[in-house]
Amino acid sequence: MATSTPITVGRRKTAVARVQLVAGNGVVTINGKSAINFLKKEEHLKNIMQPFAVTGTEGSYDVKINVNGGGFRGQIDAIKLGIARSLVEISEELKPSLRKSGFMTRDPRMVERKKYGRPKARKRFQFSKR
Repeated sequence: MATSTPITVGRRKTAVARVQLVAGNGVVTINGKSAINFLKKEEHLKNIMQPFAVTGTEGSYDVKINVNGGGFRGQIDAIKLGIARSLVEISEELKPSLRKSGFMTRDPRMVERKKYGRPKARKRFQFSKR
């Protein structure tokens, strides 16, 4: 049986990615599809694989990802954070290099809520003096 890490969670805006790394040869599966079928572009695949490139662990783990919520960009960033957290679960000495590259920080920016009496969060209705 292949050794696997616990499922780690990565979040960005309202996107949530659950990531599990299994010792293997670098196969990435997102929501039951191959990564390139889900992401559509090679550059997006390279983007989510950056934590492996920084730590020098390309091709040593199969990645199983379940992602939902948010938009496309938010999902990509959530996946990247989940992969980085999984790598730290495997080996704690990878954490400084991942932190230096900015993969360990959860982006806290969220959409501001809409307020009553306004059309959006900060936008106001047109002011009429008379």
